[in-house]
Amino acid sequence: MGARSETVTVADTLRRIEQIGIVPVVRAGSFDEARRAVDAIHAGGIPIIEITMTVPGAPAMIREIVQQYGEKVLTGAGTVVNAAQAEMCLDAGAEFLVSPGLSVPVLRAAAARGKLAIPGVLTPSEIMRALEEGINLLKIFPCGSVGGAKYLKSLRGPFPDCSFIPTGGVSLNNAAEYISAGAFALGVGAELVDLAALRRNDSKKIADAAKALMEAVRDARKQRAEESKFS
Repeated sequence: MGARSETVTVADTLRRIEQIGIVPVVRAGSFDEARRAVDAIHAGGIPIIEITMTVPGAPAMIREIVQQYGEKVLTGAGTVVNAAQAEMCLDAGAEFLVSPGLSVPVLRAAAARGKLAIPGVLTPSEIMRALEEGINLLKIFPCGSVGGAKYLKSLRGPFPDCSFIPTGGVSLNNAAEYISAGAFALGVGAELVDLAALRRNDSKKIADAAKALMEAVRDARKQRAEESKFS
């Protein structure tokens, strides 16, 4: 059984998310489905998990993952929409919180506990509001519905000091586009956590998808680094 040997800081969490480059978003209809998704993603080589609050028993799931995997998996909570949920997830051991929108109480609850909160934003006005709270790592959601990688690239002009995690419509097919557009990391949900595969006990499909995504991010980052040498 895993255990954390020391306190994980916000800086530690940021480094890990940047290093891996993928935040798998686990939504499932049952505790068991979510648990099998987590194991499949880990088997595929992605040591980060975001359990959404829409999963039945989400805080208990977070606690279980932390107990089993410890430092091997960076475990966070998603779809955190208020301070009460934030506290529940942090009490369960979540190292980061992700919200679909901008909730200042969630940001402040995480800050008070020394943990990372990643708000969801979509418009320049929302980005500016997050910056006023001292937050510059932002989830762009639903990114795929408003232009995808092109929209992300357009935001980087006025907000060069922000780090963006596009989420919503991100898949293996467009992962390289998002990395090329300057994504800090990718939030990937249904395109990775295939519930139909889980329900037919085909966890291998999810593990294989995780491996493919990791390779795509690595290759795209390598290409971006090469291109930056000549720009």
